[in-house]
Amino acid sequence: DTVALIDLSVSPPRLVSEIDVPASVVGPPSSVAVAPDESIALVTAAMRIEGGKQVPNDKVSVIDLTVLPPRVINTLTAGAGVAGISINRQGTLALAANRSEGTVSVFTVKGKNVSHLGKLRLGDEKSGPSHAVFTPDGGTALVSRDGDNRISVLSIKGNIVEHTKRDIFAGQRPYGIDVCMPGAIAVVANIGIGQGDADTISVIDLQAQPPRVIETITVGQTPEGIACSPNGRKVAVVAMSGSNKAKESPFYRANGRVVMFNVEGKKLTPAGEADTGNWSPGAAFSAHSRTLLAANMVQKNQQVFDLSASGIRDTGQRVALRGGAAGIRTAD
Repeated sequence: DTVALIDLSVSPPRLVSEIDVPASVVGPPSSVAVAPDESIALVTAAMRIEGGKQVPNDKVSVIDLTVLPPRVINTLTAGAGVAGISINRQGTLALAANRSEGTVSVFTVKGKNVSHLGKLRLGDEKSGPSHAVFTPDGGTALVSRDGDNRISVLSIKGNIVEHTKRDIFAGQRPYGIDVCMPGAIAVVANIGIGQGDADTISVIDLQAQPPRVIETITVGQTPEGIACSPNGRKVAVVAMSGSNKAKESPFYRANGRVVMFNVEGKKLTPAGEADTGNWSPGAAFSAHSRTLLAANMVQKNQQVFDLSASGIRDTGQRVALRGGAAGIRTAD
């Protein structure tokens, strides 16, 4: 397994370094979190190989990004199947979803020092917490649970994280989730059960009391990755679209698809779409919100798109990687 550091401040984006770090293709593509000051990254490893079989792993690697090549400076223990992970915009707290035990791990962050504070139980081992995201003020977090089809709302005061007992029901198997600046809405990808039916994304109104789903949009098969642009004006959805299925399947499509939306208040409006490679799990925006990377598992690369008012365009540029592109994230 590897972690790649990609420079998005140049055109075309370039691979800076690629180092050996435990990771996993299991779990949402948000298995990476980058500190707001880009000093560290946290990378989860949901699964490991034991006796020729995949079994749940519980390791989180802390990577120093201020040195070249980046290096692992600490390895922490979270919960079984640790997957989606986020650091708040204040750079003081991190949450990681433990898919195989129904919990969320809480970490304190002080510069490059990260410590495991404890766990919060949300459900049983089949509830499948997948990803956790913070609101911009750090006072609320949302946790997608694909095992029992809900999104849990957490309250945060300092280092105290509690379940508000409010769960949101967006769609079948909510998985990837993100909060759009300035924090009025969150968007969630509902991946469905992979039987060829068109799946959905949902918009959550974070200003309503309590928060609630206000819109659901069809985007095609298996929208695993979803991301808001840094300026809060766009949402990118990466749908596998059958590209991960066998060619003889009636639901097979040669390419995945990235579907773009404009954010207009609390409403999403279509803003174009483009083909990706095969089995494309996630996407990430550049800081200026005009470049998008889409991860291609089969092709082992990151695909580069230009974004404009007129839509999305494949530049033809690719960032080659040593392994299948499973997780991707930029700093919030």
